[in-house]
This record gives sequence, structure tokens and C-alpha cells, in this order.
Amino acid sequence: MTPGAYDAVILAGGAARRLGGVDKPALRVGGRALLDRVLDACRGAGRTVVVGPRRPTARPVRWAREEPPGGGPVAAVDAGVRQTTAPVVLVLSADLPFLTHETVETLLTGLQGAEGAVLIDPDGREQPLVAAYRAEPLRREIALLVTEHGGLGGLPLRLLVSELALARLRHPTASFDCDTWEDITTARARIREHGHVLDEWIAAVKAELGIDLDVDTAALLDLARDAAHGVARPAAPLTTFLVGYAAAQKGGGPEALAAATEKAAALAARWAEEQ
Repeated sequence: MTPGAYDAVILAGGAARRLGGVDKPALRVGGRALLDRVLDACRGAGRTVVVGPRRPTARPVRWAREEPPGGGPVAAVDAGVRQTTAPVVLVLSADLPFLTHETVETLLTGLQGAEGAVLIDPDGREQPLVAAYRAEPLRREIALLVTEHGGLGGLPLRLLVSELALARLRHPTASFDCDTWEDITTARARIREHGHVLDEWIAAVKAELGIDLDVDTAALLDLARDAAHGVARPAAPLTTFLVGYAAAQKGGGPEALAAATEKAAALAARWAEEQ
């Protein structure tokens, strides 16, 4: 979807009673606040509205509060949608540690021919706070609820989405949310598993350094391996550092990084041949 074609509303209020009332969106998984992880996943949004108390965030956002405060998720969605202008609105909770940019793109693509696209969790339950909606049908349903109930406070989300024509998409982990300390522990353990830890670490480093760059991890690892085996073990981190520096000197970007990696890999191969 083209930049600005969708806005994002992230619900970051709630009392977090099962977590003892802590500021749940600020809890860290993989060194990053839960809210910042969700913000990274929807970085392509034209406008991002966070509904909840103001707090530091990794990138600029708009802030909103539901009326009345603590009025529940439907009132929070309404508060966020009021500040959006795009034809599509991504609606997310702020406690989704495994949501990725790729999953967001899948939701947006899944809107074709539907009024909304929601994720289905592994147990088959719809997750209306991991979803993309067409803005006008969503506003229509909000207005109807106000007419029928006199307000939105305390209303369950199912009333908001039950009349929408929804596409339902399955994903094994993206809808995993952190409601308890056990959930937080599970999330922290999972990102340290062998199949995930490297990608998670790279994503965390890029977010920390403000780098928006697709990294060919396999090529860099191959280069590090060749430098370590063909030259000396300390050559691996030093070589990859120099490759990054050289790419930056050439203006950065995937092409510059790929070119620097290729040159260094060829040098490592020539070096090894002489032995």
C-alpha cells in the first residue's frame, strides 16, 4: 500500500490489572518497549494516533484520550479514528511483541473486497485489535452504536465489528498479546530462541540507532565467517564494521551495503586462497 494510504490507531490505555497496574506499553521485550515494537510494525502509516497517557516513544505520534477516560476499547477506537484522515485505519493494541511490518502489510492486502481484515489467533478467535478497517464503515458502526446505546463507554468490541464484512487471516504469533507476567516471560524467552534471536537483535539495533535499512544478514554472516576463518577471528567484527562504514561513506542504502559486502567477501576469498 502506498505511503499515507492508511493511518494507525494504537490503544495504549487500559488498567493492566493482571499486571498489577504497571504501565504495560512501556514494558520491554527484547530491549524495546512493547509500544515501540508496535510503532515499528506500522511505520508506514501516514498518521499514527496513540490513545492513552502520553509517554516517550521511539517516533513522533499524535495523542488522544477516550471519553470518558477508562471508557473501554470502543471509546478508545473512536477517539483515535477521529484524528485519522486516510481511507484505511489500522487498529492495534499496544502489547503485541511479535507484530511485524510484514504482518501489517498482509492485513492491508487482505482488505480487498472487505470492510475489514482481522487476525485469527491459533485458537480460532478473532482479534479485532490486530486488524485493518476501511474508515467509512468503521465510522458508520461507531455512529450507530452511539445512536443505539447513547454512548460508547463500556461497550464490547464485538458490537463494533459484528456487522462489518470481515476477511479473516491466520498468523501463528502476531496476535499474541501480553496480559500477564507469564505472557511477558513467554515473549522474552521466545525472541531469544535460536531461530529468532538474530533477527530480533538486528531489529532492536536498527531501532536503537534509527537505521531504516534492509540488511542482507546471510551475506554479512558469510563475510564474517570467511574473515574469521581465512584471516583471524578478530577480523570478523572489524571487517563487518568497516563494510558498514564504507557503505555509509557511499551514501548508505541497500545497494551501497551490498557492494561493500561483495568487495570485502572477494578480498577474504583471495586472502584465503594464498594459504
